[in-house]
Amino acid sequence: MKPFFGFLLGSAALLASSCSAPKPDDAAAAVDVKSLNQQFIGAWNAKNTAALDTLLADDVQYAQGATRFNGKSEVSDKWVRATMGTIADLKLYGTSAGTDANTAYEAGTFSTEVLPEAPGQPSGEGEGNFILLWKKNKKNAWKLSYVQLEGLPVKVSN
Repeated sequence: MKPFFGFLLGSAALLASSCSAPKPDDAAAAVDVKSLNQQFIGAWNAKNTAALDTLLADDVQYAQGATRFNGKSEVSDKWVRATMGTIADLKLYGTSAGTDANTAYEAGTFSTEVLPEAPGQPSGEGEGNFILLWKKNKKNAWKLSYVQLEGLPVKVSN
């Protein structure tokens, strides 16, 4: 736990920096790609397809192995809705991230629980690599523009 004095100093520094004139780089630093990804993961784990749809760019692209989907409607139908009921507890572990004024990305690994296809079948554990690329749209809203997943074979849970 931080000491109270450190909290006050940090608050004072934050207040002072918020009162200063913006620098040209401030637009790039304003987006927190981890926060964008957490919005997406939160909506996914809550099985909130309406919220996920609002996060997708109109021209979003999805790639996993040889599978490719293009456009919000196709990605939403063939990836989001088609797989929503098959996995739970999706987690991202970022290893690389970057932003500029109009794009933000994070790459790393993911893990998830793979739900049984039928009663009596075992659940599984899925993991692999991911890249999520966000872009600002014409209204300056951040939208998920590109998703690439490379999954390892699912392991049966114990």
